[in-house]
Amino acid sequence: MAQSQNTKSSRPPIVPEKRHSGASPTSSKDSPVSDKMLRVLIVDDHPMMRCGLGQTLTCEFPHVVLGEAGDANEALGRIWKEEWDLVLLDISMPGRNGLEALKEIKQFKAKLPVLVLSAHSEDQFAIRVLQKGASGYLTKDIANTELVSAVRHILAGGKYIRPSIAEKLASQLNRDVNRASHELLSDREYQVMCMLASGQTVKEIAAELSLSVKTISTHRSRILGKMTIKNNAGLMRYAVEHELVDLAQNVGPESHAKEVGNS
Repeated sequence: MAQSQNTKSSRPPIVPEKRHSGASPTSSKDSPVSDKMLRVLIVDDHPMMRCGLGQTLTCEFPHVVLGEAGDANEALGRIWKEEWDLVLLDISMPGRNGLEALKEIKQFKAKLPVLVLSAHSEDQFAIRVLQKGASGYLTKDIANTELVSAVRHILAGGKYIRPSIAEKLASQLNRDVNRASHELLSDREYQVMCMLASGQTVKEIAAELSLSVKTISTHRSRILGKMTIKNNAGLMRYAVEHELVDLAQNVGPESHAKEVGNS
């Protein structure tokens, strides 16, 4: 999908509620899904990402109808009012995040497939979104071919789970009944915890999530309390030990300075 994001001027914008064509000659033969009218809602706060995803889908599915939403509230409004066959959902968006939107979707439209597509690594969010009912989890740096394969698999009634994630899911089923500390957190608290553990400051997180510094500070206090951890340095160690963040993200001098400043 990196390839899709690099083409700015040549891409036509996605026009919701219109039929798109232009599939490759072989795409209709690859899967019976290609011959059906499909309605796909793309939820992401970056217009270029929505455009790139739409371009990939229109090249593979000749009868796709695309819709767009730039945040969770807009997405939920369209989901309640319109019928969709699939939702492509980002996690990090201004205001309500994708985890909160996913929870609400599954409460009221449990059968609607949701493929979460995020910039966050699988270690951070894949298991959590799958446990909440998502049909799959992919990172945004995947190849277009894998995105298409995942969409086909999900539209055929399956769940798209990479082998590495399937192994972690299996290990969770066999573990002790005592829950890990991070599983006690709400979706928003978990998101903030991962961002803090990655070395981001409270101000940076507030700006990225379009929330106040006071709100993020409150989340931080609750996170530390629920997890019985004293400071950001402890959060960082915990996150690395539980493979919730990449160790390489936390070893640079800049991250260390942030860690000290927030501890």
